[in-house]
Amino acid sequence: MIFPLSIVSLLSLVCIALLASPYPYLAPGAVLGLVGFAVLYRKPSWGLLGIAALVPFEGFFKDNMLSGSKLIGASLAVILMLQLALHQIPSERLRSNIWRYLIWFMVLYFLSLFNTDDMGMSLGHLRELGVGLILFVITLLIGRELNLDLFARLMTLAVSTTCAMAMFSSKFQDQGRAAGLLEDPNAFALLIAFAIPLGLLLVIRSPNLWHRLFWGGCCLLLLGGMTKTESRSGLVVLALSLLIGCWHYRAQLKRIRPRHLGFAMLGAAIVIPLAIYAMPAGYLARIQSLSVLSAGAKGHNDESLGRRASYIVVGSQMIRENPLLGSGPGTFPLHYATTGYAKAFSANRKIGDLYRRAHNTYLEIFSELGVPAGLLFVGMLGLGLYNLIRARAAWMLRRDWQQADLMTHLGVSFLSLTLFLMFLSAPNQKYVWIMLAMTSVLRLKAEQAPLTKEARA
Repeated sequence: MIFPLSIVSLLSLVCIALLASPYPYLAPGAVLGLVGFAVLYRKPSWGLLGIAALVPFEGFFKDNMLSGSKLIGASLAVILMLQLALHQIPSERLRSNIWRYLIWFMVLYFLSLFNTDDMGMSLGHLRELGVGLILFVITLLIGRELNLDLFARLMTLAVSTTCAMAMFSSKFQDQGRAAGLLEDPNAFALLIAFAIPLGLLLVIRSPNLWHRLFWGGCCLLLLGGMTKTESRSGLVVLALSLLIGCWHYRAQLKRIRPRHLGFAMLGAAIVIPLAIYAMPAGYLARIQSLSVLSAGAKGHNDESLGRRASYIVVGSQMIRENPLLGSGPGTFPLHYATTGYAKAFSANRKIGDLYRRAHNTYLEIFSELGVPAGLLFVGMLGLGLYNLIRARAAWMLRRDWQQADLMTHLGVSFLSLTLFLMFLSAPNQKYVWIMLAMTSVLRLKAEQAPLTKEARA
């Protein structure tokens, strides 16, 4: 790609102006910015990798107007607009079967916005959602160049690093539960659940023992971090992910001989007691509290489950009152705060503690945007999963087992995100929108790949 001379000249003038200004010490920053902009212009996919890798570390910049991911995202947006205008990127890359759901979802979103109960809260919600939509478009444009093996490595390293920080420092914990650099342990558990299938892929693909030990250590950190979050939803999602992985690799399980079972039983006899011993007592109590679900969760049995039950009651009432367009984006906390549940489950009776989100993205969208928009949102995610299934089938048809394995692990990671949205209010989660765009890119790439001679035969 040719870097536009006009951009170089403009940034050079900025550097000269800074040198002549009362703030000459800012000039080196402008030079570094120029170098970074030039690198991103040549390799836009590196910018997307950088944004994804910085997600677990966003807590470092939560009080800053400017952060690394914001600078990279803004630069990528400008660069891709320039490249589209100069026809350096074909506009056909914007094609995606996700648009058929997303366009109608946004139409209903704006209709709900105009009919909202609180315009300020809705505009804040729109601003947050806009970040995800921008990442969706960016990923469609440059997803083909994304190095998926490097993506898996960066995700595993980034999340496992924050797991190590949370496990060995109380500074990165919330009331004893690991939260990493995020405010919510469940949000941290979502990142871990997303990274574990990618880490296991790296263990399987490792070329030698040392690489396998390194990535295996990262996976142990991820598992330890999940335990430290004490997230019950994380445990459920993790168990499902491992079951899907075992089913995918069931052919390899046939290689296990009877003589291997003794070593497996010995390993299980060592690992299981150690895991139970290392597991926090509070986590065991939280897992045991799930037994109350069969009799209905009550606040006096488990406050967390009782609070989540109250979200469902309030959300259901909102859906009955406004089934078509909902109460407006981001207005669930406004309705919840007026109920007796808000006071009953408020730990300190502070105003901010009364305005709670639904901790369920699907419930939040159905209640705030209406049933049609909720169905479209679920349809988008379902289509994303279907895209990855079709991509895997296409690579298996071409007998490219390595790519088929990659689609399986990416599919499990994406499935973990979609399941976690039932326990977390995160419609603007960056990984959700990046992966949603990647599903259509990967399907197109797989279906357009030429068939091998063996496949034709």
